[in-house]
Amino acid sequence: MNQTFDLSDCGITVREIHRNLNPPSLYEHAIRYEPGTTISDTGCLIAYSGEKTGRSPDDKRIVRHPDSEKDVWWGPVNFPLDELTFAINRERAIDYLNTRPRLYCVDAFAGWDPAVRQKVRVICARPYHALFMENMLIRPTDEELQEFGDPDFVIFNAGAFPANRYTTGMTSRTSVDLSLERQEVVLLGTEYAGEMKKAVFTWMNYLLPRQGILSMHCSATCDQQSGQSSVLFGLSGTGKTTLSADPHRYLIGDDEHGWSDDGIFNIEGGCYAKAVYLTRESEPEIFDALRFGAVLENVVYDQAHHHVDFSDTSITQNTRGAYPMQHMRNAKIPCVAGHPTDVIFLTCDAFGVLPPVARLTPEQAMYYFISGYTAKVAGTEMGVNEPEATFSPCFGGPFLVWHPARYADLLADRIRQHNVSVWLVNTGWSGGAYGTGSRMPLRFTRAIIDGIHSGALRTAATVTDKVFGLAAVTECEGVPAEMLEPRRAWRDPEEWEKTARELAVRFHRNFETYADNTDDAVKQAGPRAGT
Repeated sequence: MNQTFDLSDCGITVREIHRNLNPPSLYEHAIRYEPGTTISDTGCLIAYSGEKTGRSPDDKRIVRHPDSEKDVWWGPVNFPLDELTFAINRERAIDYLNTRPRLYCVDAFAGWDPAVRQKVRVICARPYHALFMENMLIRPTDEELQEFGDPDFVIFNAGAFPANRYTTGMTSRTSVDLSLERQEVVLLGTEYAGEMKKAVFTWMNYLLPRQGILSMHCSATCDQQSGQSSVLFGLSGTGKTTLSADPHRYLIGDDEHGWSDDGIFNIEGGCYAKAVYLTRESEPEIFDALRFGAVLENVVYDQAHHHVDFSDTSITQNTRGAYPMQHMRNAKIPCVAGHPTDVIFLTCDAFGVLPPVARLTPEQAMYYFISGYTAKVAGTEMGVNEPEATFSPCFGGPFLVWHPARYADLLADRIRQHNVSVWLVNTGWSGGAYGTGSRMPLRFTRAIIDGIHSGALRTAATVTDKVFGLAAVTECEGVPAEMLEPRRAWRDPEEWEKTARELAVRFHRNFETYADNTDDAVKQAGPRAGT
C-alpha cells in the first residue's frame, strides 16, 4: 500500500511519504536511492548498515519519569535520561527526517495474541529499514491498515544523523532513547536495523509483565501432532534460531515470545538469523528462507554473479538475514501455541566444563535463568584472548526493563503451574576448553533436543557432579556416552575440576548482584564449589 500520508501531528512535514510499500516497491526504492544496495543471486536485498554492524547497548537510555521510575531496573542496563534531553534528541531526529527527500512509514503489529497486540509505527529514511521492519513485525491486511488508527508505539529512525555529544547525558554520537510515557523510541547515530527490532522488544518487556505475562528472549517450537510446545532461551550464538529451525516441528518463532494464561505467542512477524558460515547442508530451512523479500545485512558477494560468501567476515562477523515467518516451511501461522512442556536454557560454555544436557530442579532453573550464562571466545572481540564468562540475566539482560526477579518469578509460576521440565543444554565445548577441546557437533545437540521433545530424557539415567550439582544426563540416543559426562571427556579429570571451580567462582560473584531479591533456596541452587 502507498498513499498520501499525514505525519504532521508528530512534526514530520516531508511531502513524499511512502506508507507500507510492498517488498517489490521497497526493492525498487532501495536500488534507486541507496548506493551499494543490490540483490543476491537468490533474490535477497543486500544492504549495509554503515559504521555500526551491531547493537550499541551502552548508548541505550530510558527517560526517568515519575510514573514509571519505580518500575525500571536502573543501572548498567537501563541508563536514565531526563525528559528535556529526550525532547532535544526527538526534535533533532525529526529535523533530520524533514530534510530527507522522501520518508517511509511502516504500520504493523507486535504480538500474535490479539489480546495484547501492539500497533507499531516506524518512520525512517531508508527503504532497507522499512523492509527490515516489515519482515520483523506482523504485517496487517489491507483492511486492518485502513482501520489502523493511532499507533501504540512509534520509532523515529534518524540513525544516519549523529547525536550531539555535548547534549547532557550523551556519551557518544549514538543514542537509543526510549520514553515509556510517550511510547516512543528515537534512534540517532546508528543505522544498524537490529536496534529497531530490539526497541520493540524492550517496550514489550515493559508492557507484558504489567499484565502478568512473561516476556521471553527465546525461540519456540511445537509438536506437529500433539501441539505441545517448548521454548529455548539463549544469548546470541548459542543456537536459538538454528535449533528452532526443526523440520519435524512447527516453528512459533526464533527470538521473542510471550507466555500468557492461554499459552505462548510470538511477538514478531519474522526471523533475524545469523548468516555467518551459513550453508544449505547445515541449516537448509534458514538457507532457503533467504530469498526474495528477505534482507541480507553486511555480507560480501561475488560481483560477477552476486553469490554471497557467507564465510567472508571482512565486514563483520555479525552478518544476518531478516525474513518473514512465511518463508519458513514449518512456520505455524498464526504464531501461537499451548503451554510448553519443556523449557531449555542454551549456553555456549567455552570452558568446556558444563554437561551437554542436565535436568534442573525448580530452584536450579531460577538460578540459571537469573544468571543467563554463556561465554565469549578468543577472536570474537578485541582484547578477548581466552574464554570469558558472560552473564546476561534472564538470557536477555540488554532488553529488560523490570528487575530480573520480576521475570524470574513469572517463569517460576508458570513452571509450577504447568509442571514443565527444565533443561540446561551446552552447545559449547567438550573435552577441554576453547583451544583444547572441540565445539559440540550440531548433530549431537539436535539429538539432545530431540530426546527432550520425545520425552526420552525425562527418565534417562543421570549423574550429579560435585562442582555444579547438575544432574547430567548420561544416555541419549545419537550422542556418544563419553561426551555426556564432561569430566570423562577431558583427558585430565583434575584439570576439568580446576577449570570447573574457576567458572563456579564467576557464577557466585555474578549472582551476588541478585542475591537480595531471591529466595535462599534459589541462592543455594548454584554451584556447590567456588564459594
